[in-house]
Amino acid sequence: MANSTVASAAPDRDDRSTTESSTAGTPKLTRSIGVVGGTLLTLSCLTPASSLFVIVPDSFATLGTGTALTIAVAALLCIGVAFTYSELGTLIPSSGGEYAMVGTLMGRLAGWLVFILSLIVVMIVPPIIALGTADYLAPIMHLDPQWTAAGVMLLATVMGLLDLRANAWITGIFLVLEVVACAVVAFLGFTHTHRSASVLVHPVMDAGHGHSTAVTGGLIIAGLATALFILQGFSTAVYLAEEMENPRRNVSRTVLWTLAIGAAVVLIPVVAITLGAPDLETLGAGDVAGMVQSWSNSGVGTFVSLCIALAIVNAAIVMVIQNSRVVFSSARDAAWPTPANRVLSHVGKRFGSPWAATLAVGVPGAALCFVNLDMLSEVTGVAVAAMYVFVALGALVSRRGAHKHRMAWRMPLWPAIPALLVLVLAWVLWQQSPESLLITGFIVAAAAVYWAVYLRPRQETHWVISVPEDEQAPAAEGAEPSATA
Repeated sequence: MANSTVASAAPDRDDRSTTESSTAGTPKLTRSIGVVGGTLLTLSCLTPASSLFVIVPDSFATLGTGTALTIAVAALLCIGVAFTYSELGTLIPSSGGEYAMVGTLMGRLAGWLVFILSLIVVMIVPPIIALGTADYLAPIMHLDPQWTAAGVMLLATVMGLLDLRANAWITGIFLVLEVVACAVVAFLGFTHTHRSASVLVHPVMDAGHGHSTAVTGGLIIAGLATALFILQGFSTAVYLAEEMENPRRNVSRTVLWTLAIGAAVVLIPVVAITLGAPDLETLGAGDVAGMVQSWSNSGVGTFVSLCIALAIVNAAIVMVIQNSRVVFSSARDAAWPTPANRVLSHVGKRFGSPWAATLAVGVPGAALCFVNLDMLSEVTGVAVAAMYVFVALGALVSRRGAHKHRMAWRMPLWPAIPALLVLVLAWVLWQQSPESLLITGFIVAAAAVYWAVYLRPRQETHWVISVPEDEQAPAAEGAEPSATA
């Protein structure tokens, strides 16, 4: 499909609908990437190295040698989630991602609540990742963690303003370095093993004073929310659907390839670290850089640390790119008062990027680097799991009405896979801390009030979820398409 033309400004009015005549005047993003560029950007947003070296260490503290098992179970769940994203992302290709898919299939209120859940992730995840930068720059310089993280967020914001194709290659170079770092850690861990592989399926954790205790099934289930957070990122492909060539084919390929590669890049080093840590106390401390130095020398440790720092910068860039597309799409669909919609849905002529939406994500993200984000990371895990529940529910109703015969990638074993996902993810949510559930619930309740007071009375002109005409999946001729691999 040919590249879309780039509009210089949003429409003056918000009286848009999903009809063909109205979509012709909405702001459009530029098609400039294929499956390779999309995979590079999506893998960078999954940011396997950043997850491995920033988030996984906390899991070692609470799950011990059960961390690898928990991530493996999460990866199995993510296969089902990836199937739902692949089907819905090719059925409803929109930069709105989850909210556009769910809102189109289940109604505007459901779409709005999913948007709020995605907004939690949008605003919190990049600062969480960026805060790890200073730790891994320590071998060459000592920096303040919060100011360093804020600098990373501002740099990512500037990069997010550039052309998407250029960012795909820049982030691809960074991605190679972080994969090399993960491979070095895996090699060193496997060549310095201190325990048998049986601890991976019969997990234990440090109990202090040289003793260990078994990791229970309840702890593993509770840890699944964080593990889903660690692997979360393959969904970026659906946010890039409006900038991909042939999205009906490339979105599903990008989602599935990214999950497979990303899960391997995370899980293999986690297994190596688990087996190579000198003792359970060291494993629980999660000082991966320190373990690398003890396995090799300071030079190798410095190289790995610098690669990790670059991986974090890379992740911040791609997250700002992804998240700005969500904000852009929400403004295009008139989620906010008219002046805000007009500004946030503006697409620049030179680079084809939504510059105002990019600033709206990156600048507050820099400010959040000075906030205590410990509890917010738990809230993010809850938000991710809840968002996946909505997407699975959307997949359950995706093959009815007008959508039944649209051309799209169709998952195997439907509807068993999305139904099972709903049950398992609901169980995972039930095991989370009351505080994180209450905070997330309060945010969702406040969003529902905004819907009832502001959006619902203006439903003719506001929160009109649209898929631009040139990206609507055309109805297939004849019967429903068969599943494709």
